[in-house]
Amino acid sequence: MKHYPENPETPFKSRTAETSAAVSSEARSSDVLSLSDVTYRYGKRQADVLKGVSFAAKPGDFIAVLGPNGVGKSTMFKCLLGFFKTYGGDIRLGGKDIRTLSHKEIAKQIAYIPQSTYPTFNYEVLDVVLMGMTAQLSALSSPKKEHTRRAEEALKSLGIGHLAHAGFGEISGGERQLVLIARALVQDAKILIMDEPTANLDYGNQFRVMCRVEALAHEGYVVVLSTHNPEHAFLYADRVLILNGGEVTADGAPDAVLDEDMMRQVYGIDVSIKEFSDEEGTHRVCVPKRGGGF
Repeated sequence: MKHYPENPETPFKSRTAETSAAVSSEARSSDVLSLSDVTYRYGKRQADVLKGVSFAAKPGDFIAVLGPNGVGKSTMFKCLLGFFKTYGGDIRLGGKDIRTLSHKEIAKQIAYIPQSTYPTFNYEVLDVVLMGMTAQLSALSSPKKEHTRRAEEALKSLGIGHLAHAGFGEISGGERQLVLIARALVQDAKILIMDEPTANLDYGNQFRVMCRVEALAHEGYVVVLSTHNPEHAFLYADRVLILNGGEVTADGAPDAVLDEDMMRQVYGIDVSIKEFSDEEGTHRVCVPKRGGGF
């Protein structure tokens, strides 16, 4: 089921064996991001946290990353963002080895949107968005009128232009998450890495945030988003990457990848995948069975 909310402003059964073979150390020309056989461990005597992770993304891809806690999702993101350099394998960003890029160069191509948290300082919302332009400014320069205009446009494109002069700590969790997305948009990066962006949000704010994220993918952004909610994959993503035990155990379309056997294998619970239809089409939902855990 795909939702296309009204935008208040003009916007600023496949398994891993079948898909990973298509990802080589040399990215396809259409791929803006690729990982090939990536491994990572936190110490020489530690076990691998990532074990041969491979996938690639092209403009417009919306990839939902699912998996239980502690299987390497955040570690993979830290490798993608250039924070960890000692991984094995190959990560390419725009065809370039990410190890050769500075953090500033990476920030021009990848924006990171963390989980919604309560801020330490109550900055004005507009100032929070302007912080996304750090990679575009020199160390001692200040934002100019053009930067402020772009920040205001980003807020308006997400339907929160009226919050520009509100305190970041005084708005709702869902609004704060949209502000962080606006900050990513002014960064001018076309790849958005989102680490459980709807965690701690109520049902309505989850829906609002996910609809906006889906719209960005339709505008050509690459979205790689981790979530613990399979409904997010069914409703919004066009592709699911399942990490389990540090490995990609499935990669493909949500309807093909997310079945009852896979949910039991990954999360250790019995579920029923139900289908229902309405005027928008046929949709799938995941319903846990009571007493179905093991």
